[in-house]
Amino acid sequence: MTLPRRDSTTHLIGLLLGTENDWPTAFQTLTKRLDPISYRGEAHHVDTERITIEPFDLRAPVRHDVVIDRLAWWYYHPREWLKKAALVNDTYLLNNPFTFQAMEKHSAYCAMIRLGFDIPDTVLVPYKNPVDHEKWAYTAERYNLPFDLDEVASRVGYPMFMKPFDGGAWRGVSRIDDQEALHKAYNESGQMLMHLQAAAPYESFARSLTIGPETKIMRFRPELPMHDRYEVSHNFLQPEAGMEILALSRTINAFFRWEFNSCEALVTGTSVKPIDYANACPDIAITSLHYYFPWAITQLVAWSVFCAVTERKPQVDTNSRAWYDVADDPELNWAAKLGRYALMADQYFEADRYREFCATSLASLPEIVYDWITSAEFDALLVDTVRTTYPAHEHERFLAHFRGLIGLWVADQR
Repeated sequence: MTLPRRDSTTHLIGLLLGTENDWPTAFQTLTKRLDPISYRGEAHHVDTERITIEPFDLRAPVRHDVVIDRLAWWYYHPREWLKKAALVNDTYLLNNPFTFQAMEKHSAYCAMIRLGFDIPDTVLVPYKNPVDHEKWAYTAERYNLPFDLDEVASRVGYPMFMKPFDGGAWRGVSRIDDQEALHKAYNESGQMLMHLQAAAPYESFARSLTIGPETKIMRFRPELPMHDRYEVSHNFLQPEAGMEILALSRTINAFFRWEFNSCEALVTGTSVKPIDYANACPDIAITSLHYYFPWAITQLVAWSVFCAVTERKPQVDTNSRAWYDVADDPELNWAAKLGRYALMADQYFEADRYREFCATSLASLPEIVYDWITSAEFDALLVDTVRTTYPAHEHERFLAHFRGLIGLWVADQR
């Protein structure tokens, strides 16, 4: 039996963090300002805590009701603690560590192809440098077929992108325009297992951030520095394309049990080509999202508090067959399948229950966020973030840049 963490009206949200301090400070500040939270006639109290990494007993209780993980994709020890917390202690995790580990970008491509999304042509090629294992040489000599990289590339077509099958933080991503660039990138890939993926022309590069059942679609400019990549642009997509990206984003998250994830898609008119949607540790830094940061932190607080206070039950298992049954139904066209996927995602996220909770128990949250974003306390956090992110000679420039964008959000809220 799992020991009870606390009483039924006192809850603890744990933050498993790397180098971030801006959004965790915002999260902890806003959660504290929400206290107490009224739910079903009782006052609930939600505390937060930054989790430390230390030896752990597999039978030890976990005090946290909910954990937001930002570290385990890169580090095994906290990942294994999350698995133990999920399996032994029934702790609610915003991102399932089991599918997070196994369903990297490669598996995510495969699953979404299976569901019918228009993924660009993608080929997985063997390692340039084999893994360091004593039996590998024998296996490779006996079973590895020789292949012509140029021939594979000709099938994919130039231009293309070479990128690691598991990805993360743009590591190892190269644009390939010709044979010279192809061989250079492949030779440098070392022991990274790489995809070749066809590039696609596009009018808009859309990046969607999904937290729980809510999604924000933003115009993204990957060729620019990080502080300029998110363009403040409303209604830049045709409605059909916007609805498909909404359905895609929520489908991916419900399918893999990820509840804090970002997706990327190339859009031309109503045509949507998803190219990256396994980012279950998405960037939500103030210096990246700027104008969109208040939306993101509002949703992260709201969803985490909802899961803690309502004691939402975690699901580490998936139900892929139900999704495949929709994909395989010959009576459904693509629009009907998207509608079914969206409905299934809403059911997984308990969207109606969540929105009722936000409208009642969290009715004060938007005003709390607005008051804090317009406060000297937030500006001090912005100053500290800029000073720790950029060199001293650029501090004034970037403070003016981000203050202007945050000020635009404030004006729009009025």
